[in-house]
Amino acid sequence: MSESKSAELPDASVLKRFEVAKLLGKGAYGIVWKVREKETGRMFALKRCFDAFQNSTDAQRTFREIVFLQELNGHENIVRLMNVMKADSSQDLYVIFDYMESDLQKAIAANLLQPIHVEYVTYQILKALKYIHSGGVLHRDLKPANVLLNSNCHVRVCDFGLARTVLPYTAQTAGTRRDSRSSESEAHPLLTDYVATRWYRAPELLLGSTIYSEGVDMWSVGCILGEMVAGKPILRGRSTMDQLQKVVELTGKPSEQDLRPITTTSQYARSMLENLGNVRQMPSSGVLFLLKLPQQAKTLTLNLLKFNPERRPSAELALQDIFLEKFFLQEAEPVWGA
Repeated sequence: MSESKSAELPDASVLKRFEVAKLLGKGAYGIVWKVREKETGRMFALKRCFDAFQNSTDAQRTFREIVFLQELNGHENIVRLMNVMKADSSQDLYVIFDYMESDLQKAIAANLLQPIHVEYVTYQILKALKYIHSGGVLHRDLKPANVLLNSNCHVRVCDFGLARTVLPYTAQTAGTRRDSRSSESEAHPLLTDYVATRWYRAPELLLGSTIYSEGVDMWSVGCILGEMVAGKPILRGRSTMDQLQKVVELTGKPSEQDLRPITTTSQYARSMLENLGNVRQMPSSGVLFLLKLPQQAKTLTLNLLKFNPERRPSAELALQDIFLEKFFLQEAEPVWGA
């Protein structure tokens, strides 16, 4: 077998237990196979994490994903971590997950989603986020490729490599959030702004906020919902500034009040917005997706895509939206630790 071919197979020690059915994908961080466990016949996704411990950044990403999935294990809409195995290379690591047939990015590209699918997928993503956020965790990289799907439209959110802990968002913290930025900054660790694929990145991240909340994930849900209806990404910026311009075309220039939660933790926000110049609201073809949205879907999407993170609904509130009334409370909607 050639070296290139053998490099695309797991180690011999892993192949004693698993049989490779097919290669699912390969990227900078690792390679994923669909595998069958020889003893049970069960199908799994086997991920080899490349150079998992080569430097502190890679080690942190790998460690975060494993720790968060261990903590969040058990929710039906979050991918299950089944096992972790050593690779023959001391730098690599194998992680075994539920096998899911596809992902939302592929389903959108194949034009497979009917309106009822859009509603049910949105409901399940929000149900997962309600659980994740109640545990004080932000996903920070929600995008269609990280929403796994089975043919029965069952969703599992995956890839927690960029997830981070913050204080849980509760009614008590919500009531004081606006008036206690200084105490909040003491309670929250400074968070990196360079996370999430650009097209799904909330304005506070684009503007360099170092303290932010669950609103970053809720913005991503708005982008995903719009994309499911439009059939393509709705805000496709070519750079950070171009992305910011597309956001402002949709939301309009933020008011001083809307900007305040961001400028208190970003020294660049004002100058970046000033550099945009005058941006007319909704002039471009990039927001024509709004015309395709049914009224109830449009209302929820625009609520999720509020410039001010404090004006976006929480996952718990969004679950109660009329757009999702067919599914609300038809399944268990647990919180972490309950």
